[in-house]
Amino acid sequence: MPDHDFRHELAQQLRVDSVRASDAGGSGHPTSSMSAADLMAVLLDGYLRLDYRDPGNPANDHLIFSKGHASPLYYAMLKAAGAITDEELLSFRSFGSRLEGHPTPRIPPTDVATGSLGYGLPVGVGLALTGKRLDQLPYRVWVLCGDSEMAEGSIWEAFQHAGWAGLDNLTVIVDVNRLGQTRETMLGWDLDGYVARAEAFGWKAIAIDGHDVQAIDAALAQATSTTDRPSVIFARTHKGHGVKAVDDQPGKHGKPLEEPSEAIEELGGVRSLSVTVQTPRPGSPCRFSTNGGALPRWEVGEEVATRQAYGQTLAELGGLRGDVVVLDGEVSNSTMSELFAKAHPDRYFEMFIAEQQMIAAAVGMQARNWVAFASTFGAFLTRAHDFVRMAAVSRADLRLCGSHAGVSIGEDGPSQMALEDIALFRAVHGSTVLHPSDANQTAALVAEMATLPGISYLRTLRGKTPVRTSPDENIRVGGSRVLRSSPDDVLTIVACGITVSEAEKAADVLESSGIRARVIDCYSLKPIDGDTLLAAAAETRAVLTVEDHWPEGGLGDAVLDALAQSPARPPVRKLAVGGMPVSGKPDELMHAAHIDAEAVVEAARQLLA
Repeated sequence: MPDHDFRHELAQQLRVDSVRASDAGGSGHPTSSMSAADLMAVLLDGYLRLDYRDPGNPANDHLIFSKGHASPLYYAMLKAAGAITDEELLSFRSFGSRLEGHPTPRIPPTDVATGSLGYGLPVGVGLALTGKRLDQLPYRVWVLCGDSEMAEGSIWEAFQHAGWAGLDNLTVIVDVNRLGQTRETMLGWDLDGYVARAEAFGWKAIAIDGHDVQAIDAALAQATSTTDRPSVIFARTHKGHGVKAVDDQPGKHGKPLEEPSEAIEELGGVRSLSVTVQTPRPGSPCRFSTNGGALPRWEVGEEVATRQAYGQTLAELGGLRGDVVVLDGEVSNSTMSELFAKAHPDRYFEMFIAEQQMIAAAVGMQARNWVAFASTFGAFLTRAHDFVRMAAVSRADLRLCGSHAGVSIGEDGPSQMALEDIALFRAVHGSTVLHPSDANQTAALVAEMATLPGISYLRTLRGKTPVRTSPDENIRVGGSRVLRSSPDDVLTIVACGITVSEAEKAADVLESSGIRARVIDCYSLKPIDGDTLLAAAAETRAVLTVEDHWPEGGLGDAVLDALAQSPARPPVRKLAVGGMPVSGKPDELMHAAHIDAEAVVEAARQLLA
């Protein structure tokens, strides 16, 4: 029988330690931690199966604090489980401490960083999918959510997908403490309203008093015995519970308690309770068999879309590596990831039109050491940019592909054109940004992406492009191709993707009028081939970059960054989308099929004049 008195005392210790940590750090969210302390005490003492001495154990349960601002509670749990000392607990938010204001993987066994509300639960869905279909282990994924983040659309993307997928290894605990940062939440303490919403998405929903440890125990038991759907517990709590000065009081969010000593005394004083958390039964993750094969190759002169090359390469890569998994946002017959789905259906995940959930699921899968590729139209990845940013904070290794890039999709119109994607992904910490111009480049770069750390982004094209690159050429991240050069070059034209053809055409026209131009295919934008660009800048009078996107933060700025090391940098001009100046408007791009060679020639002549 569970010892409910012990659990009550453990919850009080979690509250006290949340107050102490926030006071020591001079900041934090103790009241948001105090509301969920009873919930986490019962979970820690009776239901969580996690070996804190071996956080890498593949059979461990996973606990995600989607309400990452309640980090004092999370760290108090680590202390109670023996994963950290009291001394480290009191290093909270200090410079160099592993205990940051919001949890990150710096402190095991934290799978991902949280703090951007609405992010943790979608990652939990990814981990639950991994447990069911990839690892094929019986671990459970537990997610603590706050009621304020229930207003985030990504939360309901997660609810919808988990319900549809029948993820009965996922349990969410929602801390319904009623008070947000500035006012009461939309539903306040309307637990029936929350239950109705969750049930509509196919979940087992349970409403309880979140400060009644016996009710919490019964709810967790009911959740773990539910075998056909995910479960969610909506717990009515008081923010700042247990301390009269802050209990259910507005205006107390995100700040230490004004009288911490009095609060600790009111909570019964400092305790030194420890919990022996249950460890999981031993288990090893599934490993998928492979049938071998080789990466695809195309002959120079063929016409192949880079999106087609992406799909074919993924399919072959899946035959070579059993750890590769692919997700898509219900456009797999456009991104061509459907080729992987047909070849390896057990490692393909349809995420539908829910880009945030797709990225978060990929983050969850890579946290369990799967090599995750996710694809959709490049324009739609911008919807999930915050999740990509959080993936970088989570130290995730993520491979993303955005197809139908730039103005070359023409009559589909500007709503479908990825114009800002290069700038967005270049800005992500530690990212890699690639834009191949032909099929053989694509194959080599996709294969290398599987080995890359951090966030990597591949930009692919809808239309066919000529294969210029030999399948035996050394195409690599950080490289480029010099398509033509001579000692008489006066101009350097830098292009990538669809604009490479137009750059070559323009060079032909310029040469016919006595102007020799060097053409560089800059397929790796980050890292960029600075040595080749610096050499070209030193040997020519001017540099023209040909952009298939808004130029701010794109190819031109990448080139400018590389040339900043040049002692005598030549003039540089960025030719913007559709041959238009930077001031062009998006709604003028409806029929801009590509950047035409005439615009490149005219820009080059103006630059050299």
